[in-house]
Amino acid sequence: MTVTHRHAATFTASPVTDNHTVTNFGRQALAVLRIAFGLTFLWAFVDKLLALGYHTGYGQDGTLDRFGDAAWINGGSPTEGFLKFGADGPFKGFYNNIAGAAWADWLFMLGLLGIGLALTLGIGMRLAASAGVLLYVLMWSVVLPPENNPVLDEHILGAISLVVLAAFSAGDTWGLGKLWTKTHLVKNNPVLR
Repeated sequence: MTVTHRHAATFTASPVTDNHTVTNFGRQALAVLRIAFGLTFLWAFVDKLLALGYHTGYGQDGTLDRFGDAAWINGGSPTEGFLKFGADGPFKGFYNNIAGAAWADWLFMLGLLGIGLALTLGIGMRLAASAGVLLYVLMWSVVLPPENNPVLDEHILGAISLVVLAAFSAGDTWGLGKLWTKTHLVKNNPVLR
């Protein structure tokens, strides 16, 4: 395949290969993005687990009760508020019905923890990206259409970012990705890469 470049009044042809080069700066930028996403997932897990007051722990009247009843460890539901009171659009009934269900709470919290750890450590990037994309798309579908754009919002951008991180093996830079891929488990199960 040949790409034609137009420079002023001249044309030059250069071969395009399948061997893409990612610069060191590019790898480091992807590593920073990966770690930032991982810490975001982990923070959401910790906040919902303990009701630290950054999104979880506020009562209906706006008062803050850190480590209170809203904390998952104290019997609070990490899904109930958003799915019961925040859902809107074509899937509102579905999300209202599963709001606060124990299985939904467990899947959500395990997803936040697993995705967060995998991204932060740089291991299991394919699985973490797949689970993260699913979680982001589900969260996007809770409130349709999005408030500021008829289609896109931060959930869709997050999903796209996770695909990029997995596609470029972002766990190999400043993470345990290279060591992880050498394990017997990953060699026998490449999906865990």
